[in-house]
Amino acid sequence: MDKELGQNLLEQKLKDAVWIGRSLFERNKTAGSSANMSFIHDGRMYISRSGSCFGNMKEDDFAVMDMDGTCLSRNKPSKEWPLHLKVYRKKPETGAVLHTHGTYGVLWSFVPALDETDAIPDHTPYLKMKLGRVGLIPYEKPGSQALFDAFEQRVMDSDGYLLKQHGAVVPGKSLMDAFYCLEELEESARIAWMLRAAGVR
Repeated sequence: MDKELGQNLLEQKLKDAVWIGRSLFERNKTAGSSANMSFIHDGRMYISRSGSCFGNMKEDDFAVMDMDGTCLSRNKPSKEWPLHLKVYRKKPETGAVLHTHGTYGVLWSFVPALDETDAIPDHTPYLKMKLGRVGLIPYEKPGSQALFDAFEQRVMDSDGYLLKQHGAVVPGKSLMDAFYCLEELEESARIAWMLRAAGVR
């Protein structure tokens, strides 16, 4: 890749990341420093640094890692970086991953699933159209090796994921694609939760 072109592409990805983070935060789709995001550029993973907040994210709030999990930057990566790396390794077509603790995604993760590879009902067609099947990953402590192992065992079973009692992990071909898919997951979980409350299953 031409060096100048590569730099321009990286700058655009960082701008998209900052916009996505602030958009999610300002609309209460995430809170505090709980969310994280990553993208691939030039064979490396850029992931939001440990302790960063989507609400005031800046373009230098990213750590850089190689695909073996070695940190190449001064910034310390989010402790949940192995979740992201496992998606990239298993699904090399993935260009970005978002992980949030959105209210309705978390609420729906408590609902027992008839099929844990396809846990959110497709009451509207858009979840399947934009993302696909959403798998339910059994609960393990956030940031733990047990969580990373449980996630890895099921990563190929679905297109997006709900970590039980925790939140969503959504891959995409690009940051914006992952953002649109995350929005659809949260909206589908909201609709499913409200219909369940109304007695519709």
